[in-house]
Amino acid sequence: MSEAVLAVEAPGASAPGASGARQFWRRLRTQRAALVAAAVVALLVLIALAAPLLTALEGQDPTTYHPSLVDSARGGVPIGPLGGISGDHWLGVEPQTGRDLFARLTYGARVSLGVALAATVVQVLLGVVLGVVAGLGNRWLDLAVTRIADIFLSVPLMVIALALLAIVPTSFPRPVLVALVVGLVAGWGTLAKMVRAQTLTLKQLDHVSAARLSGWGAARIARRELLPGLAAPVITYSALLIPQNITVEAALSFLGVGVKPPTPSWGQMLTAADVWYQAAPQYLLLPAGALFVTVLALTVLGDDVRTALDPRAASRLSIGTGRKREAKAARGEAKAARGEAKAAKGGGAA
Repeated sequence: MSEAVLAVEAPGASAPGASGARQFWRRLRTQRAALVAAAVVALLVLIALAAPLLTALEGQDPTTYHPSLVDSARGGVPIGPLGGISGDHWLGVEPQTGRDLFARLTYGARVSLGVALAATVVQVLLGVVLGVVAGLGNRWLDLAVTRIADIFLSVPLMVIALALLAIVPTSFPRPVLVALVVGLVAGWGTLAKMVRAQTLTLKQLDHVSAARLSGWGAARIARRELLPGLAAPVITYSALLIPQNITVEAALSFLGVGVKPPTPSWGQMLTAADVWYQAAPQYLLLPAGALFVTVLALTVLGDDVRTALDPRAASRLSIGTGRKREAKAARGEAKAARGEAKAAKGGGAA
């Protein structure tokens, strides 16, 4: 509620925001797929953050060459079973170079997840700021922001990204450049239009009108009155943007314009592995499997966050009607609400 409209709350009453957060977590906990996906994502993030520690435990690093571990007479195929797996190289070594695959996978997770997260932050900032500006601004400002968003939505992402990444000097840090290009070119247009539509709806509400009549400026109204109402759709869209950005980064690296060697990246590893799928299949399967698991876990988690924030929206990933799961979740919410009501009644009687 706006500060311009004063309301007296009964002692012990909980804030709507806190109640909504409890309902969100309660709904999310009832979805087993969300819990599994969240555990997988947390494990991947932990591996990415602990990459230096994990590779130190193995005693390897992602850039050191080991020519003695590959058979030069056979074109650089790793020596030993399963691509050279041993106590010193837990997942084997890279063909031709002999670099440790475990070290390159863990450091590649840092690059892939870091680039995707940074690009998502850029997209969310652009989308929210421009969407709110379009919703609160005059007709000409609204038209200008909408047309700019339409232009970026219509241009092919890969073509623009390929052009921009090809002309930037190689001295510029490549992961930072990829994150900026992906964040500035793609994703934010849809978010800006969504935020604009939501802003146009929210600014008609009584508490926002009261704030405007009280003399609040547009920036203060946006910060205090609109952003809390925009949190749910923005969080939902952000959760779905991260796996999309991971895929884009991998595609750019696969095409040779993304992250450059010797910095490891899952997409870059796939580029080098396309000719080794028969002689050293683990070189292709490991980064491809890591990408598949990461994108799948983030997609499932994002979809479950969306349905937890908006229970009326059916999951796009569910198979069948899902009536039993929905009924179970509804019964759980009703039971929790009755428990809270009894606790509040008991506290009032005391």
